[in-house]
Amino acid sequence: MTIDLNLLVLLLALLLDRIVGDPQWLWSRVPHPVAIFGAVISYADQQLNPSSLTGHQRRMNGVAAILALLLLAVAAGFVFNRFFALFGLGGILLETGLVAIFLAQKSLADHVAAVAVALREEGLAGGRAAVGRIVGRDPETLDEPAVCRAAIESLAENFSDGVVAPAIWYAIFGLPGLFAYKMLNTADSMIGHRSEKYIDFGWAAARLDDVANWLAARLSILLIAAGAWIRCGTSACREAIRVAMRDGGLHRSPNSGRPEAAMAGALNVQLAGPRIYGGVLVTEPMINNSGRDVATSGDIEDGVSVFQASCMVLAGVTFGLFLCFL
Repeated sequence: MTIDLNLLVLLLALLLDRIVGDPQWLWSRVPHPVAIFGAVISYADQQLNPSSLTGHQRRMNGVAAILALLLLAVAAGFVFNRFFALFGLGGILLETGLVAIFLAQKSLADHVAAVAVALREEGLAGGRAAVGRIVGRDPETLDEPAVCRAAIESLAENFSDGVVAPAIWYAIFGLPGLFAYKMLNTADSMIGHRSEKYIDFGWAAARLDDVANWLAARLSILLIAAGAWIRCGTSACREAIRVAMRDGGLHRSPNSGRPEAAMAGALNVQLAGPRIYGGVLVTEPMINNSGRDVATSGDIEDGVSVFQASCMVLAGVTFGLFLCFL
């Protein structure tokens, strides 16, 4: 496809995902593409990352594994692209549905909003259970403000790598680029962390994922600021940009702190700071230290509102680019 058709498909996919999201009736019957990616990554992990190898050998195997996985994803993207091209308009609609599967607007908003609902209806235990479905930290260590912060942080971070990044990679490179990005991002979430087992084997996946998300994380600042302007006014927009520029680099990730800082500024709350993953305390500076130190379920709902407006701006930008390329 040419870039104008990519932009048209992306626009339709953004709208479809915003309305339909991830239908559970479908994924309870057939495997989700990301689950298939995960199974392939897991197989590579089992075959190439035995404990008997040295750290150097694991790192080299990890490099080979992620390159092979990306090549496989690109090849699959080309195959689907050529297949859809056989069906004309029908192929465009099929590709729209496939692209929508790899976006996370409605599902992310629903999962994060569920944390606020659980806190109000079931108390702290319910909030912990709900947030445990979307974050990697230990939910039992979180008090109510920490549950709220975790939900907002997940919302902001996943806006970047679950919506903006796949949109960029598809718009520029089509299905091969989208498949490659989702394979890489899935690999990073599975093997890219710094545990003893994966610090070497997942090194290449983690570094490549940082590169792949660099542009999306910074574009997310502007989109969140625009969403804040729509929902909360000029001051929130200005604070989103100011805090992102000042505190975006405080996060241990070179990318995640950018959208998190923008959301912190938009909502005037503190985010990040010390937290526990797998029983290990991770100490980080507080993002937006001058903001409110107690986040609430209302802040989660405001964050979801900003997120949805930011997604609307992304669709608008996509439409504008499509018109430019006509």
